[in-house]
Amino acid sequence: MNWTETDNALERTFTFGSFTEAFAFMTRVAFIAESMNHHPEWSNVYSNVTIRLTTHDDGNVVTDYDRKMAAAIDALVD
Repeated sequence: MNWTETDNALERTFTFGSFTEAFAFMTRVAFIAESMNHHPEWSNVYSNVTIRLTTHDDGNVVTDYDRKMAAAIDALVD
């Protein structure tokens, strides 16, 4: 897993060849988030997407739920 755990969250930055590729990736992640009912904090600057995962319902800590979502996101690109 290429995620960094810091400040009670998993974080990873993904880099793509263009803004369009980055946005398409975000759309695919959005479908995963909806299906898991677990929504990331994220930002997009041109071809970079940074995703931060934490479980707010459990007090803003990293849980197995975050790790499962990270693995699902990784499966899109790795």
